[in-house]
Amino acid sequence: MQAWVIELMEQLGYVGVFFMMALENIFPPIPSEVILLFGGFMTTYTNLTVDGVIITATTGSVLGAIILYGIGMLINIERMEKVIDRWGHIIRLEKEDLHKANAWFENYGYWAVLLCRMVPIVRSLISIPAGMSGMKFWLFLLFTIIGTAIWNTMLVFVGAILGASWKDILSFFEYYSTIVYFLIAIGFILFILVYIHKGKRKK
Repeated sequence: MQAWVIELMEQLGYVGVFFMMALENIFPPIPSEVILLFGGFMTTYTNLTVDGVIITATTGSVLGAIILYGIGMLINIERMEKVIDRWGHIIRLEKEDLHKANAWFENYGYWAVLLCRMVPIVRSLISIPAGMSGMKFWLFLLFTIIGTAIWNTMLVFVGAILGASWKDILSFFEYYSTIVYFLIAIGFILFILVYIHKGKRKK
């Protein structure tokens, strides 16, 4: 996948950066680190500029985030309630759990959107609960732009500074991603255990 990303960006320039960052938000397995670091490196031997890559990458990311936000709006709480009415007894979820999660997101969702823009996988998926919770679109957009711009600026500058050695830092981001995936897996396991325990107590 890395070779394909690089080839497309070299052929299309800014258009490639925009397209890949939009796609990365919708399809998280595409690594934003490769796109941004290589985009920074491209500023050292092409007519691309650091500012241009940052703006183009951020615009593409925001477009992808808006698409997922729209998907979240289509799912919405009411539709999820119907799913829980039908399947909740199997996955041990109740409407009350759904509303608690939604209330948490209403209280802390803006900060979650901001901070999660710098976390692999989650940086893309956070747009869906934002749309589901009915978060004000302009605030979602504001925090998405801020968080995305910070992440993109940092990596593009690193790529530009490292130049041809940009790949040397990929191992750090792979390590960072591995830790995040591990924490997500632990969180999911704990979630399952809590609801299994909850179901036993009710019985």
